[in-house]
Amino acid sequence: MNALAAVRLAWRALATNLLRSMLTMLGIIIGVAAVITMLAIGSGAQQRVAEQMKSLGSNLILVMPGAITQGGVRLGAQSGQSLTEDDARAIAAEIPEVQAVAPSLRTALQIVAGNTNWSTSIYGTTNDYFETRDWLLAEGRMFEAAEMSGAGKVAILGRTVAEQLFGDEDPIDQTIRVKTVPLTVIGVLEAKGQNSWGQDQDDVVIVPISTFRKRIQSWSGRLLRISSATVKVREGQSMQSAEDGIRTLLRQRHRRQSAQEDDFNIRNLTEALEAQEESSRVMTLLLAAVAGVSLVVGGIGIMNIMLVSVTERTREIGLRMAVGARGVDILLQFLVEAVTMSLAGGAIGIVVGALSTWAVAAFAGWQVVLDGSAIALAAGFAAAVGVFFGFYPARRAASMLPIDALRYE
Repeated sequence: MNALAAVRLAWRALATNLLRSMLTMLGIIIGVAAVITMLAIGSGAQQRVAEQMKSLGSNLILVMPGAITQGGVRLGAQSGQSLTEDDARAIAAEIPEVQAVAPSLRTALQIVAGNTNWSTSIYGTTNDYFETRDWLLAEGRMFEAAEMSGAGKVAILGRTVAEQLFGDEDPIDQTIRVKTVPLTVIGVLEAKGQNSWGQDQDDVVIVPISTFRKRIQSWSGRLLRISSATVKVREGQSMQSAEDGIRTLLRQRHRRQSAQEDDFNIRNLTEALEAQEESSRVMTLLLAAVAGVSLVVGGIGIMNIMLVSVTERTREIGLRMAVGARGVDILLQFLVEAVTMSLAGGAIGIVVGALSTWAVAAFAGWQVVLDGSAIALAAGFAAAVGVFFGFYPARRAASMLPIDALRYE
């Protein structure tokens, strides 16, 4: 018996007991739909993390002041004032793995433009900040050297601030006020969206660090303290090597003895997001494995129904053997029935899975990614379930003796 004839017989047998066949396929349908939906949700989570990594910038290390102790009380992270602009310049000059370093100061203030105002974060930094963050300008220009050294009254806006203050108007060459300081808008950054902590990265105003220090905060002093330094490591260079080099350099510059703790903190942001991405990947596999249990349960249902079918059709099996059917023909017939039932359930499950994935994206607002690999995996697993759980009933039918099968009542 050829494969085409076996498929026709399989469809005829399944159609004879259509309701029972549909109920048997239900486990496969649910399993395939669950696998597809879970993989789509997991892939969406991974893509979201990848987007966050891209928006944050690649190969980033953040250096911040450490904690200080007053009267025996530790005041917490970043309470010290141990980092300076000279430290940032030394990192850029002496650590070969480093591509760029951006010293930064930060505060939150009210910004006024005409009759509109907006509370946002203000960063004082250098042009290297845009390189470290892989952040391009949508329009306008960056800071000029004279503006950086002379505390120029200029600012670059994030997309959110530009929209809140100016709406549809062109913000370039418009004036905003920070405290009593008028600043001319010279650029608008491309949109980056939220980071992994849910903060709007576009809700920011960036000014030259000298402007921040002298005009906005009116800080004075010989040591040019900074609140953080963003370090970008060259592509292909070791992040760990760069981190170790930065730690050794800063300990030397701050004259820390071997028994003393660091007076600064170093955070590898890329490693943190990569760990989050790995967690998302593991969670995806776990969800798919849990959903795969439904397929196994559906396979057990197929085995039970096929055993019942073999028992019900014992005389048919004996009659076919009596007229010349071989054991392999009987085996193929029942195995094709099991696989056909499984694949039919898988096809319906793919449709249900696609619809449920769309529903999750539309109503729950989750980011999902439905690709062909998830569908192929679910369909392949469904076929494997049909073969695995259908083989024993088919083998049992093929091993019957014709005389015993014909005498079966």
